Amino acid sequence: MTPPAGGTPPSFAVITGAQVRQVLQGREREVVDLVESVYRLHGAGDTVNPPSYFLRFPDRPSSRIIALPASLGGEKRVDGLKWVSSFPENIKSGLPRASAVLILNDPATGYPFACLEASVISAARTAASAALAAHRLGDAREGRAKPSRVVFVGTGLIARYIHTYLASTGWPFEEIGVYDLIAESAAGFRAYLERSGGGARITVHEDAGEAIRAGDLVVFATVAGTPHVHDPKWFAHDPLVLHVSLRDLAPEILLGAANFVDDVEHCLKADTSPHLAEKLTKGRDFLTGTLEDVLSGRVGVPSDRPVIFSPFGLGVLDLAVGAHVHEAVSRADQLHVVDGFFDELSRHG
Repeated sequence: MTPPAGGTPPSFAVITGAQVRQVLQGREREVVDLVESVYRLHGAGDTVNPPSYFLRFPDRPSSRIIALPASLGGEKRVDGLKWVSSFPENIKSGLPRASAVLILNDPATGYPFACLEASVISAARTAASAALAAHRLGDAREGRAKPSRVVFVGTGLIARYIHTYLASTGWPFEEIGVYDLIAESAAGFRAYLERSGGGARITVHEDAGEAIRAGDLVVFATVAGTPHVHDPKWFAHDPLVLHVSLRDLAPEILLGAANFVDDVEHCLKADTSPHLAEKLTKGRDFLTGTLEDVLSGRVGVPSDRPVIFSPFGLGVLDLAVGAHVHEAVSRADQLHVVDGFFDELSRHG
């Protein structure tokens, strides 16, 4: 954003989820390109992305709220924080697991200039990251066609967004497998897929192993807190795996695969599957590289073993997508500005 002049703080605006969705819907390719540019900025060291901070509750052990502070450099600098909750019990009542807000700060003054509903932003940047990884990792596997048999393990909002982003970026769906512990969720996702069209044959699986073995691209988007997939033989066909939910796979499965992450330090913490693999082996040799390593051509992608992408999720991606939304809403003159939000603006009264 343009720095305020003469010591004047920026105006403060609130952007609703409906506005966010209106900006992003139908622009999936644009968001994927934006996410790729941020990965490249991150790889070049033009970001600040400190560790995420977890607020946990002794009386609600499955729930958490996470703070993702970040600073994005480049031509459109912005600072900020995503504050995202994960309450898995919500799904029992049909409510999405996650909710979030995003605060954008002016890099010239430090003043916040926007608060955005961020569950859609978070889902969009997650799906864009997954789609980017699927295309880049899939294309880099010599001698293998892009996977057209796609399986979704976990069928919530994130799975829906990933399917949308894959479809919008030209992914070749011939068969789609669906697996979820909750039958109603699997049925709801199947109904969504049928409404989406595309002509792919859809199968709802009742067994996780059967589902995984049926997919050449396997998308994990569950609410699992600990590994629930333990048999490496389920991956003997060397699929491409988008391990978006991070805690589904036992470390033994990762040790037999080529492993890519978005950021090494971020991903190897908080008992993610890669973190458990690090604990088991006392090292990081099982990591093949980052997605940015592949984008930059520094690391190749093997074809003779499973390829697993485990993205922790970087706050700089949220900032970039949030700033993009703010700019679009501002350009359309639809910002909900909160007049007088900042009150004490004189140092001496």
